[in-house]
Amino acid sequence: MRRSVYDGRIIRLEVERVRLPNDVEIDLDVVRHPGAAAVVAATPEDVVLIRQYRFAGGGFLWEVPAGTLQPGESPEAGARRELEEEAGMVARELRGLGSILTTPGFCDERIHLYLALGLERLPMRHDAEEVITEVRAFPWPRIGPMIDAGEIVDAKSLIALYHGARNLSVVLDSGR
Repeated sequence: MRRSVYDGRIIRLEVERVRLPNDVEIDLDVVRHPGAAAVVAATPEDVVLIRQYRFAGGGFLWEVPAGTLQPGESPEAGARRELEEEAGMVARELRGLGSILTTPGFCDERIHLYLALGLERLPMRHDAEEVITEVRAFPWPRIGPMIDAGEIVDAKSLIALYHGARNLSVVLDSGR
């Protein structure tokens, strides 16, 4: 049995009666999310991060460009759209890096990760509800120290950067 508790702009909250693999029946709160795409816009020398305001995260965060998929949109199309909207870039090549479940204990959100190569700049066109103050290319050797210093804390970005660096054979080393 499934009961809708809240239906918002991006998420839906449901309470579901489920039987667990150990045969116990319980009610679970489940956040339903349409999915998202995140993009590591990079060369072997550097990677592009955006500085975006995240109210729930407590302020401005350095992140890879990312966003919620629109109804009927493929993850690759969403990745291309978000790269253009948030970073003002288009990619000649987009490589899939897999997908992640953000918080599987209570949410079904799946973020599809991509590596964008052959980048070209375009005019910026952020959505009205996005506050992006900076789009900057960082040398790959700077990323490890930024992570160690807590300057990059967003989970999707950390995982995307890891996979992007591995794909490009870049070492995320803090120099220790």
